[in-house]
Amino acid sequence: MSPDPSAPQRASLQRLFLTGLLTLLPIWLTWVVIKFVFVLLSSISAPWVVPLSERIAESFPAYAHWGKALWVQNTIAMLATVLVILGVGMLARRVIGQHLLRWFEALIARVPLANTIYTSSRKLLDILQTKPGSTQRVVLIDFPHREMKSIGLVTRVLKEEGSGRELAAVYVPTTPNPTSGYLEVVPVELLTPTDWTVDQAMGFIISGGAVAPESMPFTRAGER
Repeated sequence: MSPDPSAPQRASLQRLFLTGLLTLLPIWLTWVVIKFVFVLLSSISAPWVVPLSERIAESFPAYAHWGKALWVQNTIAMLATVLVILGVGMLARRVIGQHLLRWFEALIARVPLANTIYTSSRKLLDILQTKPGSTQRVVLIDFPHREMKSIGLVTRVLKEEGSGRELAAVYVPTTPNPTSGYLEVVPVELLTPTDWTVDQAMGFIISGGAVAPESMPFTRAGER
């Protein structure tokens, strides 16, 4: 049976397609994330930016096509939201801003569901900025079984009733979306500590392991 003369061309096209796909995939993922952030930021200010831009367009008919363009409105809304975030950040560093924040937290505390959500998210963000006492922030745990490791973030260290053994609450993010994951309670002695920062761990998780140092710990001290 004679060889198919078109086989090399098909193989070449397959290689070209795979190369193009692998080249475009990270660009596409970057665009998806940027688009998500863009839409999220612009949607916050859009309810008042859109009517305001339309009124301005009515006052200046020569620029009406600009003022009513959706992309212009979204861009202004996103910039307005960024400025508000920066303004809140500056205000929070001052005494008056701290007083306003405490007043807002006292107000939120009176709303049952909002209080739970706000308090939990606030504590989580505060915890991730500090080292959790006797353990490292970024650790490895035996999950889903002993011969496999998962990256985890220690959010709290607590005591076991009766024995007083230290237990760690470990959040295990999933790839490529670290906002979803698992919460595991692990004895501290079963944690494998790392010297990674939270940013390095997030880069490792989001990239599926592609962004990582050349070496990492795997076996705990005392184990073979």
